[in-house]
Amino acid sequence: MDLTALPLRAAAARPHVLLVTTPGGTATRLAAERQLRLQDLPQARTPADADVLLVAGPECRGLRPAIDRLWQSLPAPRARARAATPAALPDALARCRAELAAPPGRRHTGRRPEDRAGGGPDAGSDAESVGFGNGRDEHDGHDEDSGGGHGSHGSHGSHGDHGSHGDHGSHGGHGAHGAHGAHGAHGAHGAHGAHGSHGDSEPPWGLPMAGQGEDRDGLVLDQLHVPLGPFLADWPDGLTARLTLQGDVVQRLECAWPPVGGRPAAAGPPFWGEPWARAAAGERVAAGAGARRRAAAHADSLGRLLAVAGWAGAATTARRLRDDLLDGASSAELRPGVRRFARRVGRSRTLYWLTRGTGVLTAEAARDAGVTGPAAWADGDVPARYRTWLAALVRDVDRLADRTPLDPAEDGPRGGAADGRWPSAALVRVLPGLLEGAELAAARLVVASLDPDPDELAAVPREVDA
Repeated sequence: MDLTALPLRAAAARPHVLLVTTPGGTATRLAAERQLRLQDLPQARTPADADVLLVAGPECRGLRPAIDRLWQSLPAPRARARAATPAALPDALARCRAELAAPPGRRHTGRRPEDRAGGGPDAGSDAESVGFGNGRDEHDGHDEDSGGGHGSHGSHGSHGDHGSHGDHGSHGGHGAHGAHGAHGAHGAHGAHGAHGSHGDSEPPWGLPMAGQGEDRDGLVLDQLHVPLGPFLADWPDGLTARLTLQGDVVQRLECAWPPVGGRPAAAGPPFWGEPWARAAAGERVAAGAGARRRAAAHADSLGRLLAVAGWAGAATTARRLRDDLLDGASSAELRPGVRRFARRVGRSRTLYWLTRGTGVLTAEAARDAGVTGPAAWADGDVPARYRTWLAALVRDVDRLADRTPLDPAEDGPRGGAADGRWPSAALVRVLPGLLEGAELAAARLVVASLDPDPDELAAVPREVDA
């Protein structure tokens, strides 16, 4: 009697999907989030809670090692797929479900898709899948809101992953801070944990040990080096922030991007900046089309910030508004829901108290750093920035029917593309100054309130690395 068939069928019917995105994959990521929501498939926030690793976007060699380490961290039974385009998503998910439901004798070995196809790094079609690997341990449950044992690696693991905000009791939502940030960079879940002995040259049990260094007051204190990224729930995918901590205070931050040779070839302008790029190329684009894309981008950014803050219900509302905007809903259809959402979030005392005074970026400092758009207009802290997004969202929803030509010099979602440079590079450049001396608790919130676009960062790698 096969006692595993029923659990395998149950896992295949409603698998938990860990979604990661490569630069250039924003359109695929948006389609995947929508499809998972419509199919009622839970989106995992940590590798331990996932049955499927779904990579959205084109092949990026520089990120392949981090993706492989995430794959090693998924407990068996597991499946893996890559969808380079939105059209490849249904087939990729269907193959993953088939792998999960397969009896043990028909499981694959867990090799990378390109290895199994017998080709090079770019072998295979838009959808690639790998079946079961030799998991390190058995899957220990799929509670949708569970941190799955890795949440404690984050800066607020004890706060809870999806704290409800409906009664304004608590945001409690920084359990996602460690979803797979440090693990993506160091592979602490699988690469080290699976070895019995590391020798004298390796940290015990694969865990980083604290060194020592002077703090800002000249005292010699322990220092711990903690990476966030390149893949972390509600984080700019592909970006790695290396933090030097003394206690829970950030002493230094360095941002890194995949090596120049590891980025995908540019297939076009960034998704969110596409209307402005087309207008700059001489194409006639309606101002309403720009307003729609900018409003959808702000709703996407708000969903990310609210998810980091732990307000899961409001994050879902923001993402549904984003999807409605991208689907072409009219101003009349969107206006009541958008205004209700803006009032609810903008007036939330709990969200304000949680974020006030963090990541202060003055208008003068923004101008000196080349920052434009909402981050510069806000002239303040995290609440000032999310309230600027909310006001812009309400404004743009009223402009969806505007047929006048879009001015390419008009600011996009993250500002203007000054001198042909996309504005997200400037957002990353100001991060060290905003985070140095801040508590680790604020790091994820500050990054989410700036929300640099991975597609834009891929277009200006040398600026980010500088």
